[in-house]
Amino acid sequence: MVKPPRVVIIGAGVVGSALADELTERGWTDVTVVDQGRLFTPGGSSSHAPGLVFQTNPSKTMTELATYTVEKLSGLTLDGRWCFRQVGGLEVATTEARLHDLKRRHGLATSWGVEAALLDPDECAAVHPLLDPSRILGGFHVPTDGLAKAVRAVEAQARRAIERGARFLGGHTVTGIGQSAGRVTGVETDQGFVPADIVVCAAGFWGPRIGRMAGLTVPLLPLAHQYAKTGPLPALAGVNDPVLEATRPILRHQDRDLYFREHGDRLGIGSYGHRPMPVHDFLSPAEAPVMPSVLPFTADDFAPAWRDSAALLPDLAGATIEEGMNGIFSFTTDGFPLLGEHRELAGFWVAEAVWVTHSAGVARAVARWLVDGDPGIDLHECDLHRFETVQLAPRYIEERAKQNFIEVYDVVHPLQPMEDPRPLRTSPFHPRQRELGAVFLEGAGWERPHWYASNAPAVTPPRDEWSARYWSPIAATEAAATRERVAMYDMTPLKRFEVSGPGALGFLQRLTTNNLDKSVGSVTYTLMLDFHGGIRSDLTVARLGDQTFQIGANGPLDEDWMRRHLPDSVQLRDITGGTCCIGLWGPRAREVLQPLTDADFSNAGLKYFRARRAYLGEVPVTAMRLSYVGELGWELYTSADLGLKLWDMLWEAGREHGIVAAGRSAFNSLRLEKGYRAWGTDMTTENDPYEAGLAFAVRMDKGDFIGRSALETRPASPDRRLTCLTLDDPAAVVMGKEPVYADGAPAGYVTSASYGYTVGRTVAYAWLPASLSVPGTAVAVEYFGVRLPATVRAEPLFDPKMERIRS
Repeated sequence: MVKPPRVVIIGAGVVGSALADELTERGWTDVTVVDQGRLFTPGGSSSHAPGLVFQTNPSKTMTELATYTVEKLSGLTLDGRWCFRQVGGLEVATTEARLHDLKRRHGLATSWGVEAALLDPDECAAVHPLLDPSRILGGFHVPTDGLAKAVRAVEAQARRAIERGARFLGGHTVTGIGQSAGRVTGVETDQGFVPADIVVCAAGFWGPRIGRMAGLTVPLLPLAHQYAKTGPLPALAGVNDPVLEATRPILRHQDRDLYFREHGDRLGIGSYGHRPMPVHDFLSPAEAPVMPSVLPFTADDFAPAWRDSAALLPDLAGATIEEGMNGIFSFTTDGFPLLGEHRELAGFWVAEAVWVTHSAGVARAVARWLVDGDPGIDLHECDLHRFETVQLAPRYIEERAKQNFIEVYDVVHPLQPMEDPRPLRTSPFHPRQRELGAVFLEGAGWERPHWYASNAPAVTPPRDEWSARYWSPIAATEAAATRERVAMYDMTPLKRFEVSGPGALGFLQRLTTNNLDKSVGSVTYTLMLDFHGGIRSDLTVARLGDQTFQIGANGPLDEDWMRRHLPDSVQLRDITGGTCCIGLWGPRAREVLQPLTDADFSNAGLKYFRARRAYLGEVPVTAMRLSYVGELGWELYTSADLGLKLWDMLWEAGREHGIVAAGRSAFNSLRLEKGYRAWGTDMTTENDPYEAGLAFAVRMDKGDFIGRSALETRPASPDRRLTCLTLDDPAAVVMGKEPVYADGAPAGYVTSASYGYTVGRTVAYAWLPASLSVPGTAVAVEYFGVRLPATVRAEPLFDPKMERIRS
């Protein structure tokens, strides 16, 4: 029997104690938790956290992490005292915009399996009598939300871990991370060295400091957040048992960045409406007047919050604030936690930027990840390595984290970009795109044109206010031009790697599902799986030499996975920044391209899914005959210094053929009509290739590859499928993440959706039971509380025989 590893967890807060509990429950009992503070209130964020747990989140993953936290903490007590009170959660609207958004949130809850209801003003007041129904428009109620008693939860979970063999050491300040030959060896403290095979940093807002000891950037920003308590309120006198503290739902007034919870006969009020207050220096537990995570209350900052609170809750009239604090919490640049293993120091893990809401869920996922090699849930949004290098710059972290603080309760559109710092990454075509009136959104630091003002808008069905944001009817013009003539798409932000060296083919064969052992010039669509058969990514692999490959990938997580498996004989190089790419697509694409070169770009000269190097005029390109929009054409790659020359050459050659520049809005519409999947949206590690409709990219006869053995035990006819739908009403639009109903009951949820300008109606992909994925099946998609009839369709909707793309 293999002896479990020695684990040291840095941080005895709500994440560290939960992780110790989860690990010891799985048989890893040689666990030591160290903290500079006293046990079990060490002084971090969880030591003062108000403990509100609202489960519903636009992210399925975050919702599931919160749901497990509710489930686990609800079953815990400490010396007979509660750790979680399931009093429910209520979000109220005082504006029409917020009321509309609560309908969207109800849809999200339904999609992710959380019981919820929309309430009218009187129903809101019935469940929370401090509310005056005349001051609100309605609410969103989740009965299973509630209050976590964070300090009790810390101790309750720590005690269970201790009973199984773990030890907790308070008053141990970490001063260094031991390491040898690229592996962690333990933790140096002011009380001595603690050896370990695995170290997990769960130090909260001290995480960046611990990360630096291990040579790792932990991209979070500590920010102060205001919380105050009133004096005794007559309206609460005798309502709450002092032991239970609360009976009414936790309450959010997001129109004014406020939340409320009961403390017996007093009311706690939290505010995100004040200026961002970043904190860069911390007192030690011995130096801090209260605790390191609690700063003095700044009453002037809270004054607007108090006025807004009294306006919502009339019983606050005449009340006073008796105590308050500016409590420190961790914020990241995108609002998600930071989870995973340091790539360059094996055995050093982080579980950072985790609030009480998600603490137990995160702990279970990390414990599974360590013990089983798989977290049991899709964590790509939370993965430590999800960021591009530019996104780890200190100023970037500071500005984006502050903006996330400002927007924590805002109604944020799924396409809404951050505004600062921008622009960061621009393709060589950027000057021409600006001349054409490109409207840019941002992703992974890249400025990405979504449409061009130079293209006249088409007549399209009218849209509601939500779906009309970050959209233009110009997208229909650009889609039509792609289908009817020819268009240029900036594909530069596509992540690109060069893989080369004596073992390159064998490395890629081991890492991917399709057979890459083809002739030089071949291009192959393939998948990367995890060891449990889940889809980690999809790739396009071009064999440009006997042992030289160009990889079209999805992002930094692909590089991380590849580097973790990279043999010494293979070189992996990120070539994205030094290259650029134009997608030249449409039925006239060959007429634009062929006159520019002596190379043969006929159908016979360069077949579908083949690549070649050629010169277009003076510009050397790597041309790959593939198309994400379902039309004839090529991805044309060249070095960044020649990008502008390539753009101008193609633009000039295309004038007589009606060429347009087209953006990502049209691109997304066209790819859905063609049935092409987007990793991270349509499928993740929680899905296998058979469920996702990608069995064609798996070659079980090619030899061994990561995930192959897991696929052998999975059914080729799965119980659920990624399914194509179209909305029956040609004017109806949905955006993604909406619940899908069958026979009046929730049956699944939408992944991607866009109006299909060629097919004349909205196209949506959804995860549904296999029994409902039969073409012709009637379903409904709920959009802001309205159920829109839809029909399951055979895919692809456009050019199912592949005649256009192979012409």
